[in-house]
Amino acid sequence: MRAMSRLLVSALLAAGALWGQPAYDLLLKGGHVIDPKNGVNRVADVAIAGGRIARVAPDIPESQAGRIADVRGLYVTPGIIDIHVHVYAGTGLKALTGDSSVYPDGFSFRTGVTTMVDAGTAGWRNFPDFRERVIDRAQTRVLAFLNISGVGMAPAGENDTADMDPEAAAKMAKANADVIVGYKVAHYSKDEWPDLDNAQKARELAGGLPIMVDFGYTGERRTLGTLLRDKLRAGDIYTHCYAGHRQEVEDGKLNSAMRDGRKRGVLFDVGHGGGSFYWNIAAPAVEQGFPPDTISTDLHTGSMNAGMKDMLNVMSKVLNLGASLPDVIRMSTWSAAKSIRREQLGNLDPGADADITVLRLEKGTFGFLDSAGARRDGNQRLTAEITIRAGKVVWDLNGRAGQDWKSFPYRKREPPQT
Repeated sequence: MRAMSRLLVSALLAAGALWGQPAYDLLLKGGHVIDPKNGVNRVADVAIAGGRIARVAPDIPESQAGRIADVRGLYVTPGIIDIHVHVYAGTGLKALTGDSSVYPDGFSFRTGVTTMVDAGTAGWRNFPDFRERVIDRAQTRVLAFLNISGVGMAPAGENDTADMDPEAAAKMAKANADVIVGYKVAHYSKDEWPDLDNAQKARELAGGLPIMVDFGYTGERRTLGTLLRDKLRAGDIYTHCYAGHRQEVEDGKLNSAMRDGRKRGVLFDVGHGGGSFYWNIAAPAVEQGFPPDTISTDLHTGSMNAGMKDMLNVMSKVLNLGASLPDVIRMSTWSAAKSIRREQLGNLDPGADADITVLRLEKGTFGFLDSAGARRDGNQRLTAEITIRAGKVVWDLNGRAGQDWKSFPYRKREPPQT
């Protein structure tokens, strides 16, 4: 598929040259490119043609592009991937499956996000409605973890074991393999494992898809140690890793089950949310050598206006905890793409969809809130300058990709008809 994409780009460039057209539709000029998959961390230009990455190289002539965006002093990265959001809006229900979700396009591009992964808001019963209502209508690329509960995060749905049907879930995942990336279990409140056991069965029936776990409640049998040492497999995702609700950090010391899980290949995701990220858990965990594998928001109406705010705010928090900028970009692009097994995303390979984020790294004094409302100061903050989805500029904070109004070819407007 990637080889075919490269051939398509080559054909488009050749056709443009033949007809005297610019080789590239858009050239991002002079930015600092960070592409973790390909080990790129240097000043270079990025050229786009036909909605795809055409070339990444220093000093691409401006004469070869129909449109130039001066991004000197900024960072150019693959489009950001948020692997934990809730975007099943519009159902009318007073739940995450409804009023507490947000429509993706109103929130994604202005925060540099080009791909969102809904984290189990819909289950096998209502996924077709979610797909028709949101996924297929969004400009944002929307993928999904399928909830093992048939009604997903509708009221009381995730505690109904009778609605956990692994055969139905596997069938739905196979029928929507282009957008379903795994299964989700969350919020189960009894001291047993039917949620995860049924998700494991669904996995076996549908090609080994990963499972994302919002652990919910613990008990005598349902413990973090059992989950991370016995239940989860390599490639499964433990989200809300800095929540502290399941003894991830005890008395300032990282729970040894966290390291044991990582050794087994379990991935650890931030999943900030409205109640799942606390400085007194995240700071000691990172100080003790336990950074996250992926960064995500757990976006919903209860988190977007609180401590979480948006993806760039969460990325800035991890940056101010001591991670390097290339590592923060990796956690939010290439590592995220690998975690959902969509390795065509999260990189700037020639021929890949031109999903690109241009970031400004601000220096100063900034305050960052956790889920309790506690502030921790930092000296770096990320802001989205430009977001490009499939070659189209969908967010341009300062009009860098725009043409000056004095030379803009305005279309003549006809007076309104009465």
